[in-house]
Amino acid sequence: MAQGSMSIDEALEGVYTSLTNDNADIDLHINNLKAAMAAAGQKEARVKQSRLAHNNREGRKLMQSYFRKRGVTVVFED
Repeated sequence: MAQGSMSIDEALEGVYTSLTNDNADIDLHINNLKAAMAAAGQKEARVKQSRLAHNNREGRKLMQSYFRKRGVTVVFED
């Protein structure tokens, strides 16, 4: 891992924090996640449903759509 880059888990923590704080800086956190995934050669972000601010079908679909438009595929896990 290159110096200054973050792990996928660290990037996801930023996303979870942003989601809890009314999506503050969400695009920054998505970019960090995208970079961390590229560095790790990972194609999908595995997001824990229990950590979502709006853990319902509509909230998950909205999140998947928003992230997909920014180049990140989201898969939910329990």
